[in-house]
Amino acid sequence: MAPRAFKPQMATGNDLLEGDVVYFTAEGGWSRHIAEAAIARDKEAADDLIARAGAFPNQVVGVYLTDVQIDGDGHAAPAHFREDFRTRGPSNYPQHQRQA
Repeated sequence: MAPRAFKPQMATGNDLLEGDVVYFTAEGGWSRHIAEAAIARDKEAADDLIARAGAFPNQVVGVYLTDVQIDGDGHAAPAHFREDFRTRGPSNYPQHQRQA
C-alpha cells in the first residue's frame, strides 16, 4: 500500500481563558483569524509546527494539527466540516439564535 500523500496542515486549539478557537501563526503567536495561520507543507514542517504550538500550556489548550486547503492567495481554509464549524465561534453567540 502506498503511503498517504501529505496534506497541508495548521495548528489550532482553544484559548485557555476565553475558550475561543485560535490558530498558531508563522510569527510564533496565536490568532483568532484563520487567515493568519502558519501552514505546514510537509511532515517535517508539521512536526516543528506542533512542537512550537504546544509550548503555550498556560495560554492555549487542546492543540492539534488539522488538514487545510490552500486558497488562491495562499491562505488556509478548513478542509473538514468540523474545522469549518469551529471558525464560526461558539454556538451560544446571539447570531446563532440559541434559546436562553
